[in-house]
Amino acid sequence: MVGPQGIFKPRVLQEAPISIATVPSGPYDDQFDSNGFLGYRYRGTDPSHQDNQGLRRAMQYGLPLAYFHRVVPGKYVAAWPVFIVGDNPPALTFTVAVDDERHLNLAGRAPEEVHDVVDDARRAYITSLVRVRVHQRMFRERVLDAYRHQCAFCKLRHDELLDAAHIVPDRDPKGEPLIRNGLSLCTLHHSAFDSQFIGLRPDYVLEVREDILREKDGPTLVHSIQALQGARIVLPTQVSLRPDPELVEMRYTKFLQAS
Repeated sequence: MVGPQGIFKPRVLQEAPISIATVPSGPYDDQFDSNGFLGYRYRGTDPSHQDNQGLRRAMQYGLPLAYFHRVVPGKYVAAWPVFIVGDNPPALTFTVAVDDERHLNLAGRAPEEVHDVVDDARRAYITSLVRVRVHQRMFRERVLDAYRHQCAFCKLRHDELLDAAHIVPDRDPKGEPLIRNGLSLCTLHHSAFDSQFIGLRPDYVLEVREDILREKDGPTLVHSIQALQGARIVLPTQVSLRPDPELVEMRYTKFLQAS
């Protein structure tokens, strides 16, 4: 479903493609615009290129396409159906909107009627949800890669049990989905970190909240939480990807206040 050139039209189809793809850091600067839609770059600089003509026909007839956004090599976030809803030749860009498959009710309509049933507000909302999903998936994959797919606190190495945890929450203005604001944590330690059971000092050493240290409970508390007191976390090999000290300091201050 993902073509090597981004716009994929199987040979058996005569006019329009079936999918489009975005590869960040690739030759085309596809990006979401201020209206919530995706700006999808033409193939090359010739508006009459056959691939661009194919997307123009998809827009004319309201044909649904599949969209793939690469988050890391070999892994994509997929969205379907998407529609070409605008064409800007001077900017060499198509406008793409994601829709809900329940609204695929355009069969039998003439081309001039297709845009009469387009609900821009609905499509902008759904496209924005896909944008969030893309960013979350990219954050997860990049953080896990940086930490070599293990929990930074306990070294657990099962991806199914690993999360990309924010150091500063994403609701905070500084809580951007960047690797330096992330930690690869197992689900248990992610919850313990977010619940202020465990704090991370700016020197990358862990502290367990005093009342949790004094608590008497079973082996999970002893070995999985209390044993982390004074332990140094696993860090990315690449220094530039290690937790931002300023963000760690902000988070550690919150931990001290909770203590």
